[in-house]
Amino acid sequence: MEYEVRDIALAHEGHKKINWVRRHMPLLNAIEEEFKETKPFEGVKISLSIHMEAKTAYLCKVLAAGGADLRATGSNVLSTQDDVAAALVDDGIPVFAYHAATPEEYERHIELCLSHKPNIVIDDGGDLVGMLHGKRPDLAEDVWGGCEETTTGIIRLKAMEAEGVLNFPMVAVNDADCKHLFDNRYGTGQSVWDSIMRNTNLIVAGKKVVVAGYGWCGRGVAMRAKALGAQVIVTEVNPVKAMEAHMDGYDVMPMEQAAALGDVFVTVTGCSHVIDARHFEALKDGAILTNAGHFNVEVDMAGLEDLAVEKYEARRNITAYVMPWGKVIHVIGEGKLVNIAAADGHPAEMMDLSFAVQAMSAQYIKDHHKELGNKVIDVSREIDDKIARRMLAAWGIAIDELTEEQEKYLHSWQV
Repeated sequence: MEYEVRDIALAHEGHKKINWVRRHMPLLNAIEEEFKETKPFEGVKISLSIHMEAKTAYLCKVLAAGGADLRATGSNVLSTQDDVAAALVDDGIPVFAYHAATPEEYERHIELCLSHKPNIVIDDGGDLVGMLHGKRPDLAEDVWGGCEETTTGIIRLKAMEAEGVLNFPMVAVNDADCKHLFDNRYGTGQSVWDSIMRNTNLIVAGKKVVVAGYGWCGRGVAMRAKALGAQVIVTEVNPVKAMEAHMDGYDVMPMEQAAALGDVFVTVTGCSHVIDARHFEALKDGAILTNAGHFNVEVDMAGLEDLAVEKYEARRNITAYVMPWGKVIHVIGEGKLVNIAAADGHPAEMMDLSFAVQAMSAQYIKDHHKELGNKVIDVSREIDDKIARRMLAAWGIAIDELTEEQEKYLHSWQV
């Protein structure tokens, strides 16, 4: 079997991580049992690029249980956990990923992941789709469609659709209610602060926290910061979201103003240069910069590197940059996704929801690709509702059902 991981001998530790999350992912447990019986992906080639850690590994095992000929890689060079990658290879799943790969190695891993000419691609950030539309369109000959995990990837896909260059349908998994309302809000909210607290060993209470972006991820980050006792400032470019942040009880202001006030910064916008040279001089001595957006472009790391007169490791995962004017700026995880590049990512229960949507959306592509156009497809209401009902059942929660009379009332114009 062809694969490329750092050290296959690490597989034992990886299996322990996968077994732990498996115990806390009841949706994938149920889907795995179904897939073992029905084999929906028998003879189907799938290429997957998602952060290569334990929850993703379990998704890979579920798809393989459904008969998929699966190849996997990571979607960020710092989020790959080498022991987990080794465990998947030990289970017979080809993986092409290792922690701290160079840009050239990362690109090669994406290419190797696609080299069996997949029928379905499962992407996180759009690197598989980018390769299939750029350097290696020849590998896209058999692609039926795919699924995209995150906001940034969907932004890319919608731009491609608008330009008429998207060559196959892609399901916007991130936009499913069972994904963004939970993974983005509660998952990002918890995992970002888990990473910041474990890496800094500093208290959050009493600090001024600046959250750039008030989408569902930003809402979660701000909510958890407030609960930990921080004074939260939100920066936004969208006037409606700025109104929401204000009415949720946060201070709202431009980054130029917030830069001088914040102790800890979290960018979560999906845009570039959110914190850059315009803001560096205004930052407090010792300010901590973090990014929770998919790509490491939200904090201008190149500009920070150019300005710094000295750079050193302050703690594991924290780099200190000494500025010409004497202040020190700290960055966690090299400006990459702070919750996954410098920690373990979202809680298992949240990824259970997201990856259940992924698994069922991949099956939807397999069953319906012939009738779908080359566009971004919404996750069906049926899939969202089925997953939600299964999760409620796993939690032991029952809800009301509409009576026939109520159904009629809700669908009638005569009252």
